[in-house]
Amino acid sequence: MAGSRTGTTKSINVALQGGGAHGAFTWGVIDRLIEDDRIDIDGLSGTSAGSMNAVVYAYGRMTGGRDGARAALHDFWADISRAGDRFSPVRMLPWERWTGSWNMDASPLYLAFDALTRAVSPYVLNPFDFNPLRDVLTRAVDFERLVHCDCARLFISATNLRTGRVRVFTAPEMTADVVMASACLPFLFRAVEIDGEAYWDGGYMGNPSLFPFYYHTGTDDVLIININPIERQEVPRTAPDIMNRVNEISFNSPLLGEMRAIAFVQKLIDEDWLNDAHKGKLRRVRFHAIRADQVMCDLSVASKFNTGWDFLCDLRDRGRAAADSWMQAHFDDVGARSTVDLHHDYLGPDGSVGPDPVAEASADPSADAAAAGRTSPQ
Repeated sequence: MAGSRTGTTKSINVALQGGGAHGAFTWGVIDRLIEDDRIDIDGLSGTSAGSMNAVVYAYGRMTGGRDGARAALHDFWADISRAGDRFSPVRMLPWERWTGSWNMDASPLYLAFDALTRAVSPYVLNPFDFNPLRDVLTRAVDFERLVHCDCARLFISATNLRTGRVRVFTAPEMTADVVMASACLPFLFRAVEIDGEAYWDGGYMGNPSLFPFYYHTGTDDVLIININPIERQEVPRTAPDIMNRVNEISFNSPLLGEMRAIAFVQKLIDEDWLNDAHKGKLRRVRFHAIRADQVMCDLSVASKFNTGWDFLCDLRDRGRAAADSWMQAHFDDVGARSTVDLHHDYLGPDGSVGPDPVAEASADPSADAAAAGRTSPQ
């Protein structure tokens, strides 16, 4: 496995958020990481567009090494753009391109599409469950070969419609249905059924899931690629801006919840709250992040449907630049220390709301720590 390498190569786990066409930003980040042989990716946890980047990377890497992974990602996103040109009902009109904005909030095509999908079920609107994205995916990845992938551990999240819980699929379980389930937005597509269970987009419950890294990899550095801005300085006042912010908050909430549990466990370790029976059972994880709060703050939720090649390349270039800046600033920190302050960067300046969670813990806090660190992947 990648995590067993020695020398100057450093292993990291990478967590990939979902976000429609904004996943091209993640393409750029990964492209920059894998062209530098000082970094090796041990595990990938992905949701929605993040899951597609993960499986395309893994398949390209197992069949063609680093160059193969870069080529596979490029070809996949180019095929996404071609499919969008042929089939997407949402696209920028010629005069909209003159504005210099990639957003389509005022586009008649987007507004009509948005209204239609809010009023009509996909079971009625798309009775044959037509989804050109499946064809793009199966052209990019041979899933019968991917199940034998040993170049990176894969963890793909989907939301179980019946239980409301996250389900994480690993490489031996990987199929096109798994990835399509991870990217199944319920207003657009019918639920994807796998082994008798129905699934929706993984972003509702794990965007992305981090806990599989603790159980199934030996790498203690996790790089989170955030493509849904966590913070915005201005209060949204127009209807599109309000919906955009609701979307961002909703799809970030699973990650923030998991971060709170991780911060709680780390505080237990730091303050020596664990009894002797549990002290060796919890791992300290080093966190890093490439966040798109600033570099993608000009983009709205409507642009997640924009599959124009120029736009996807712009996002890729933003991702490459962000990854390059992170590598220059923090490569030496990988394997040594976290470059993310969980409390300040993800949980707020004071790290909590209301009473200190540790002060309110039970008399045997190790039980809480065990619960926070032992979430079932099912």
